[in-house]
Amino acid sequence: MTDSSRSVRIDRVSTGQYVVTNARGGTLPVGGDDFTPVELLLAAIGACTSMDTDTVTSRRAEPTRFTVTVSGDKVSDHEDGNRMTNLHVTFDVAFPEGPAGDEARTLLPRTVKLSHDRLCTVSRTVELGTEVSTTIA
Repeated sequence: MTDSSRSVRIDRVSTGQYVVTNARGGTLPVGGDDFTPVELLLAAIGACTSMDTDTVTSRRAEPTRFTVTVSGDKVSDHEDGNRMTNLHVTFDVAFPEGPAGDEARTLLPRTVKLSHDRLCTVSRTVELGTEVSTTIA
């Protein structure tokens, strides 16, 4: 097992609006008219598995269409608390005709499965149910 620490910082801009900053200086607005935390979770799942899949398949052929949709149901439960259920990732990918496109199409199902089963850190973390701890500095 290899451990590699990751972190982001979230700064309040105003009531309900925040900016997430990573160690490389990238920023992402959250709240208000921007992304909600639940949408960020869905985006993280989709982006993670998209990157795994795209890296392998685009070595064979550049896709002519590559869209991934992630959906789920938000549940508010008095006993178990708020959570997402029925998470689902849909790939809509097309490759050009020809041998390279055929090879990419052949790899697509196997690559999506490998991402789901082993590679995508985000969906693996959600599925395995990693504990989240909180502290006050």
